[in-house]
Amino acid sequence: MAEPSPRKVIALNRRARHDFAIEEVVEAGIILLGSEVKSMRLGRADISHAFADEREGDIYLLNAHVDEYKGANQFNHEPKRPRKLLLKKRQISKLMGAVQRKGVTLIPLALYFNARGLVKVELGIAKGKNLYDKRASLKEKEWSRQKSRVLKGE
Repeated sequence: MAEPSPRKVIALNRRARHDFAIEEVVEAGIILLGSEVKSMRLGRADISHAFADEREGDIYLLNAHVDEYKGANQFNHEPKRPRKLLLKKRQISKLMGAVQRKGVTLIPLALYFNARGLVKVELGIAKGKNLYDKRASLKEKEWSRQKSRVLKGE
C-alpha cells in the first residue's frame, strides 16, 4: 500500500463540500510574500470565504485571509490581497471554459505545504447545490454511518 503524500494542511474549506458539488480538483501553486509564508507556517490563514477568478489572463485567489506576521513590522502584507495562482496556460483555459458555464465557480478546498515545503492550493471546479441536494447528501451520509455501525456490531 502506498503511503499518503506528506502534506501539512494550513487551512481547509469545510463548507465547500457541503455547499457545492465538486466536479473536479486541481492543484495550483501560489505566489506569496515572505511574511505570508511565515504567517501560514503558524497556521494563520482562512479560505472559508475565498474563491478564484480570472484577471488579465491569469487566475487569482480572491478574498483569502492571511493574518499579518508580527515580526515583519513595516514589510508586512495586506491580509486580503489578491494572490496569483501558478497554472499552465492549458489549465487556465480549461478552468475558464468551465467557469463560463452557468453556475460553475472555482473554490479553494485546501491550502497546504507539499513535501518540498511549497504552498499549494487545491482548487475545486464546483457547482452550487440546491437545498434538496444538501438534504439528499446528508441522508446519504447518515445512512452510511448507520450501515457502518450495524456492520461493526456484528
